Amino acid sequence: MGMIAARFQGMRSGDPGKLAVLMATAFVDMVGGLIVVPLLPFSAKGLGANGFKITILVAAFSAMQLVSAPFWGRFSDRYGRKPSLLWGLGVSGVAYIVFAFSGSLWLLLLSRLVQGLGGGTTGVIQAYVADSVEPANRARALGWLSAATNTGVVIGPVIGSLSAHFGLRAPGLVAAALCAINIFFAQRFLTESHGAAARKLALTARPPMRVIEHVLIHPLEPASRLILIYAVALGSFYGVNAMLILFLAKYYAVTQDTIFIFFLYVGALNIVLRILVVGPVVDRFGEARTSRVGTALLALGLFLIPLTRPLAHGTWFTYLPIALAVGLLPLGTTFSFPAVTALLSRVVGENERGLYMGVQQTYGGLVRVFYPLYAGWAWDHLGDRVPFWTSSVLVASTMLLSLGMHGYVRPTSADVTSVPAESGG
Repeated sequence: MGMIAARFQGMRSGDPGKLAVLMATAFVDMVGGLIVVPLLPFSAKGLGANGFKITILVAAFSAMQLVSAPFWGRFSDRYGRKPSLLWGLGVSGVAYIVFAFSGSLWLLLLSRLVQGLGGGTTGVIQAYVADSVEPANRARALGWLSAATNTGVVIGPVIGSLSAHFGLRAPGLVAAALCAINIFFAQRFLTESHGAAARKLALTARPPMRVIEHVLIHPLEPASRLILIYAVALGSFYGVNAMLILFLAKYYAVTQDTIFIFFLYVGALNIVLRILVVGPVVDRFGEARTSRVGTALLALGLFLIPLTRPLAHGTWFTYLPIALAVGLLPLGTTFSFPAVTALLSRVVGENERGLYMGVQQTYGGLVRVFYPLYAGWAWDHLGDRVPFWTSSVLVASTMLLSLGMHGYVRPTSADVTSVPAESGG
């Protein structure tokens, strides 16, 4: 963290450690969430849930998250990023306690809904970074933030499995304890990035539902285009995750005992690329070009995956084709998502930055909820290649929306000013 703090001496607040604190906060928050998520199907099954009910429990989190995200963003614009983040962490802590003491499916569903409510602060953390880091460094900072959360994704399930040996309630209570520690840490060390003048200016911002509607009515405005790029690419990528596991099982003999290797491989690539690669690439080519390169790589990886087959069974060459194709996915998302979010932070004013970050999460969540339904149907009825190729075409199509986007990027000196209330940028 010290290296990260030292790199960002140009942070507007004059506190180069703020990004490090945000990364630590996001990391611990993700660890807490991933302690309980892998155990959810087992807890639900123990309470008599079938596959459909388990699916509802899984989807409940995303549904509540996408509903709450723009309202958390609006709240952070008006009252500050820090109070919003602390309240979100507190809500998540309550969800983990409910999970620990869930003696029925209804309580388990309640815990997921409350956890989704607390998890709607992802856009707030992104706005926090945008406030705290100079525009030229935002994609790099957002990439490092993603690396921190990806590290939490790797570590959280391990802690969850270990804590489960101490009883059914232990994982939820451990997650709640981590949440409480996180709240204390953030309260003690995190400084507010959204000043009084910016919060006053936020009084002129539009209601969340109006902005959500505005994106659809004016899809060619810069902010709307960036949100749609993010949503389509994110949904198309995550929407085929389950199909990818089925593909690995069908053609590469991957089982539940070996699938963790795949997740470790992708997770490690995500962490390394977002810490070491995305910053220099953005410095060299800028956010707009970097996002287009990322989109092309992501589309290419999705296209190539169903074309791969094992080279030689019983050797390490067996998995080389799929390793190369799948490796394009974290490379593409590393270049695309941080760059698109950094661009969004620059084409909207401070009075609506948190709100727009939340709306971006809402649209991304909508696609993540509904697109997997199509992917599963296509796998069953159209063939195992179709879900991947559909995703590839959808991702590639967003490159048209990104054309000319560099022309909308504000100069650094104008970054802290507001845009007109009815404008997308």
